[in-house]
Amino acid sequence: MINLEAIRHSLSHVLAEAVQKLYPDAKLGFGPAIDNGFYYDFDIKDKIGTEELEKIQSAMKKIIKNKVKRFNHETMPIDEAIKLYSDKGEIYKVELIEELKAKGETEVSIYRQESWSDICKGPHIEKMGDIPKNCWKLDRVAGAYWRGDEKNKMLTRIYGLAFESLEALEEYIKMREEAQARDHRKLGKELELFMFSDLVGKGLPMLLPKGATMRRVLERFVIDEEIRRGYEHVITPVLGKVDLYKASGHWDHYQDSMYNPIDIEGEQFVLRPMTCPHHFEMYKGKPHSYNDLPRRFAEVSPLFRFEKSGELSGLIRLRNFTLADAHIVCTIEQLKDEFKAVLELLKYIMDTLGISDKVWFRASLRDDTKDKYVDNPKMWEFSEKLLIDILDDLGWKYEVALGEAAFYGPKLDIQIKNVNGKDDTIITNQIDLVLAERFDMEFTDRDGQKKRPVIIHRSSIGCLERTIAFLIEHYAGAFPFWIAPVQVKLLSISEKLNDYAEEVYNKMFDAGIRVEKDVRDEKLGKKIREGRLMRIPYLAILGYDEKESGKITLRNRDTGEQASYSVDEAIDKMILMDRKKSNTLII
Repeated sequence: MINLEAIRHSLSHVLAEAVQKLYPDAKLGFGPAIDNGFYYDFDIKDKIGTEELEKIQSAMKKIIKNKVKRFNHETMPIDEAIKLYSDKGEIYKVELIEELKAKGETEVSIYRQESWSDICKGPHIEKMGDIPKNCWKLDRVAGAYWRGDEKNKMLTRIYGLAFESLEALEEYIKMREEAQARDHRKLGKELELFMFSDLVGKGLPMLLPKGATMRRVLERFVIDEEIRRGYEHVITPVLGKVDLYKASGHWDHYQDSMYNPIDIEGEQFVLRPMTCPHHFEMYKGKPHSYNDLPRRFAEVSPLFRFEKSGELSGLIRLRNFTLADAHIVCTIEQLKDEFKAVLELLKYIMDTLGISDKVWFRASLRDDTKDKYVDNPKMWEFSEKLLIDILDDLGWKYEVALGEAAFYGPKLDIQIKNVNGKDDTIITNQIDLVLAERFDMEFTDRDGQKKRPVIIHRSSIGCLERTIAFLIEHYAGAFPFWIAPVQVKLLSISEKLNDYAEEVYNKMFDAGIRVEKDVRDEKLGKKIREGRLMRIPYLAILGYDEKESGKITLRNRDTGEQASYSVDEAIDKMILMDRKKSNTLII
């Protein structure tokens, strides 16, 4: 059986040997196997671009051509290894070996390829002849800070692809090309949905009119659905005093993700990274009894979290985003039913968005790192068991992730893969038996005694910007009718029909249809091509026959079929499709 990880790891060493043969001054960084192949980081004076990859790949093939050349494993006394790599000028390897020495290690693991060597734990294949023919290729060049720290030097990272066979390699490349065509960063620009500006700042998106329309549609959808299910929508400030986050515990546990305080007349404020402390203070605004509970405070809230520039990614990782957030304050007896209702809302929203088959569930529990979590073993035992019991009752399949809990309680994370195969959390829901005490939240129970409520932190549709990113990729920009920023585009075949186009436009606009018109003096074929590139669900062709009969000819984006309807009939069908939130074009 092929050990693909060993093949990939071995190829990273072959890459490093080839680079140092071509560029003798190159210094070695890291060179691991990764999910689709391998990479190696180099400190190199020469500028390495895509055009140099072919030369490096040829040098690798010459090394591999010696099929009996072996990957020999040995150990070396640590001081001897420090001297060896110091003499070679391998400053990054020396740094790693000295760290091992500081931890008490006395030997270093080394793999040799005849005269070339690297410190490494493995695994590797036995000899070059074990690498399947034509199963790999160099892929791209990127920059990478040494050890991922932007304070360190930027190194040159060369990526390679490697699979068990040529067929698997070609299949991966094909799939990646399809994924790149769906990438929300590419389509977002082409479809005029959003943009970034270096002058505005990294990680700060600007939604263009069409993107703002999409967000507005999703926001109205989720607010209406939450109100229908008993949520009370509120609005709270985007700032909060540092003392607020000290009270919640976020200042101690979450400060690395918060921005520096702002001094306002001698008081310290921060841009809020979450709304929960605001909602807790709102709850405390008046006394509560058991009859008042549950209280479900919901808000579509702008939030601000610090992300390193290297971690920013389109609309998926941002420094300013908008979260459909809520906090349910309830009795401990109500907790299980309330959390189940949260999950039922989530399922409804995912079904409506058409992404239920793309997501999976992660029960995020604590690990043994005590300083990461509130120290209350009984609380953790109760809340983690409750989360697992609810998932089992619903029959939901899930994975357990130790160490991913919030500092105050376990979470259910809804995970989705982006087009590049990376898992991202799209929605998270948390059980909290801690913060009500920190904020001195209470209610009067039926026995007249003051008691602490419990809290559910939840989101329904997640971060709106991130959800838009996943919808762009999932639908490749061809959104369902109810989500599409432009639902219909009117195409007149002649300027003489502009009056009829205006009449149809006004009827549709007044009916609430998101409609545009193209009355330019251009050929119809060009107008259709442009409309198709924008993935508009329906193109409505307006010719002399249509004007004569008071009809329009609708072209279905998904099927390419055309059919004529009276304007009123088309509007009625579109209103119905919008109301039902159908993910299929039905006319």
